[in-house]
Amino acid sequence: MKNILSVLVCYALWQLAAMAQAGAGMTDQDFVNLAAQTDMTEAHLGQLAQAQGDSQAVKDLGQMLATDHTTDYSQLGMIATKAGLTVPKGTDAKHDKMIAPFEKLKGKMFDRRYTQTMVKGHQEAIAAYKKEASDGQNADIKAYAQQTLPTLEKHLKAAQDAEKGKTAS
Repeated sequence: MKNILSVLVCYALWQLAAMAQAGAGMTDQDFVNLAAQTDMTEAHLGQLAQAQGDSQAVKDLGQMLATDHTTDYSQLGMIATKAGLTVPKGTDAKHDKMIAPFEKLKGKMFDRRYTQTMVKGHQEAIAAYKKEASDGQNADIKAYAQQTLPTLEKHLKAAQDAEKGKTAS
């Protein structure tokens, strides 16, 4: 239990640092890096949720996130390339470290941690995407951020429902 709490505190601090960076003049490249890392991480965690989750709500959430974030990553790649920006091809060490504890969890412990993480992560992603949609330099990247917001908001609602034990509709 102490290890889980330590990891959650570390994750919360990491997310606060990411939010601070988002508020401190994030460039379009910074946004692309953040969005790509988020997409790859959430797609991976979504696959784990389908395999290791206990409730149908968590499995359904995992499937939706894996599908949507894989699609988002592809769209981001096309738009970023057109804008002359680079897209990470794999998760970085920070995100690998975030994923690692989930690989050891199963059942109800996985469900609890996964839904809490997805709620918090989507709240923070929505804030970063809103900031890019209003402050981004490249029109195509700004448009991508704006167009992706409804999907992230749908994910947040589904994660909140799964956290309460409701099956996603």
